[in-house]
Amino acid sequence: MPNAQSRKVTEQVAKFADMFSAMGTEARLRIMQLLLSAHPDGLVVSEIQEELDIPNSTLSHHLDKLRNEGLVQVRRESTFLRYTADTDALQQLLKFLYAECCTRNKALRPEQITCCR
Repeated sequence: MPNAQSRKVTEQVAKFADMFSAMGTEARLRIMQLLLSAHPDGLVVSEIQEELDIPNSTLSHHLDKLRNEGLVQVRRESTFLRYTADTDALQQLLKFLYAECCTRNKALRPEQITCCR
């Protein structure tokens, strides 16, 4: 019978897998990049659409998927919806990966990740 700690880890892995899956299309990854580049102000839907040239109904679907997985936040401003990247969620996701690759088994050195593109 799994203990509480192993259940928590299993739930966390499932959550992060869903987050990765949500970003697993070219369009959604481009949306995330764009929202991160506009951080902390974010962008309204029309700005995202204009920048990425994604049809409105398709963009709405992608933004809903990212929001449902906790990767973006949305707030209403008058008649507009403003989207921002949820940097806290992304930080959790990156910490999860970082713990495995850079602290436990030292597969990568931290400076290899943060230094350069």
